[in-house]
Amino acid sequence: MVVNYCDYRFTRKENIIYTLQSICLIGMIGYLFYQSVLSILFLAPLVFIFRKKKKKECLKEQKWQLNLEFKDVILSLSAALNAGYSPEHALEEAYKDLKHLYKSDSLIMQELHYMIQQLHMNITIEKVLEDFGERTGIEDIISFAEVFATAKRTGGDLVHVIKVTSNTISDKIDIKREIITLISSKKLEANIMKVIPQGILFYLNLTSPGYLDPLYHNVFGVSVMSILLIIYLLAIKIMQKIMDIQV
Repeated sequence: MVVNYCDYRFTRKENIIYTLQSICLIGMIGYLFYQSVLSILFLAPLVFIFRKKKKKECLKEQKWQLNLEFKDVILSLSAALNAGYSPEHALEEAYKDLKHLYKSDSLIMQELHYMIQQLHMNITIEKVLEDFGERTGIEDIISFAEVFATAKRTGGDLVHVIKVTSNTISDKIDIKREIITLISSKKLEANIMKVIPQGILFYLNLTSPGYLDPLYHNVFGVSVMSILLIIYLLAIKIMQKIMDIQV
């Protein structure tokens, strides 16, 4: 099956989980900020925004996983070319090598199987790699496909060019992995900061009943809480932008 990695589709399990998560989140916000059932209905559209956000996160994780797996492909492909295999047979050798690392239902193994099938249908390897890059939208894969096609078309030293390109892409992926590791603790801190405002409201409502009553069920209180909610959501968005480091 041909997969377009620029568009993520939830599985049935993910659909149920993320829908329930979004409903719980909207219910909690409606209770803590407004203590009104009507406010929960008013905030219902946030369910779609939450699901859209989760879809982007899942898409990003899928692309990152595919990028990591593709790193092993180009290293194996480079080794096969260096051993004297033609580009087409080198791709088949890479598939055989990666069978020891990945399961048959992994993203990269399914893609390699599909690419080999295309080669057997007399589609050029340049076109196969180009199609793969377009479907993934991953810069490293697109760049590799372009370099590969140029080197093969111009009759250059394909083995050397692919080796240099694969090393460059591998180094880039390793750097990104190190950055992700370094900021993982900061992401945890950011996640804790996201729940602190809600935690404070919950604590005050639980331990001091009536203390926050002036902020509920009146125009002034609703206005204040709405402004605070907007500031809270903007702060979350800013934190996410800061953590989203591109390499």
